[in-house]
Amino acid sequence: MSITTPSALKRNNVVISGASGPNTQAIVFLHGLGGDQSMWRLLVPAFEEQYQVVVLDLIGAGESDLTAYSRAAHGTLDGHATDLLNVMSELALHDAVFVGHSVGAMIGVLAAVREPQRFAKMVLVSPSARFINERGYAGGFEQKDINELLAAMDGNYNGWSQAFAPVMMGPDEHPELVMELTNSFVRTNPEIARHFARVTFFSDSRAELPFLTIPTLIVQSANDVIAPLAVGHYINEQLADSRMVVVETGGHCPHLSAPQKTLSAMDKFLHHETAL
Repeated sequence: MSITTPSALKRNNVVISGASGPNTQAIVFLHGLGGDQSMWRLLVPAFEEQYQVVVLDLIGAGESDLTAYSRAAHGTLDGHATDLLNVMSELALHDAVFVGHSVGAMIGVLAAVREPQRFAKMVLVSPSARFINERGYAGGFEQKDINELLAAMDGNYNGWSQAFAPVMMGPDEHPELVMELTNSFVRTNPEIARHFARVTFFSDSRAELPFLTIPTLIVQSANDVIAPLAVGHYINEQLADSRMVVVETGGHCPHLSAPQKTLSAMDKFLHHETAL
């Protein structure tokens, strides 16, 4: 009896565009909490001429297969890293450029530590290896802040979405983007969103950072209360081969609020490294 293995591409709603051919390098985009692959729409067109562009949804987000979400398998970021590696394996990707946002960036880090041959360069947009402050480490939140945030999600998910989206996007900036992010939160299955939020905000990937040797760019917003500048500097110091660019914008999503500045930093890193 034959056993059919579910397609990772279908499961993660993978969409491929751009250039093709045996020598075409791939660039893979992975979103963060509350988003989906559409969050990259302002960046993707800039890469389609040169790269095979791969965008996907985390399982539980967007148009992914919600039945594939498992509280056990996805109880840590490692489960999502496995999903990413499954996608890359199914596409036979090696030496790809990876671009990840927030917790998606850290999922990429975990995947690259496990299978470095699949990655040539990493772009981490507003990453955070640990959100909670500890002695000697400033993550941006006290434990009680996270507890209150999660309690608000449990009590009134839609209300929480409307309150949290402006914090992510930046106060008084781009109201249309705030509404887009709010709608993205609301579209997400609340039970999955609550679970993934706990996985995200209680995650601690600091121990993995020294094992990432792939050239890495950290793109950080100048005013981000979710992943403050101190977090970006910490990650930059821990990585073996990295550099950090601060984008003059507010909020946690510079790829949406300042796409041209984000693209400029990425272009210098990918093609003109000495300019950084």
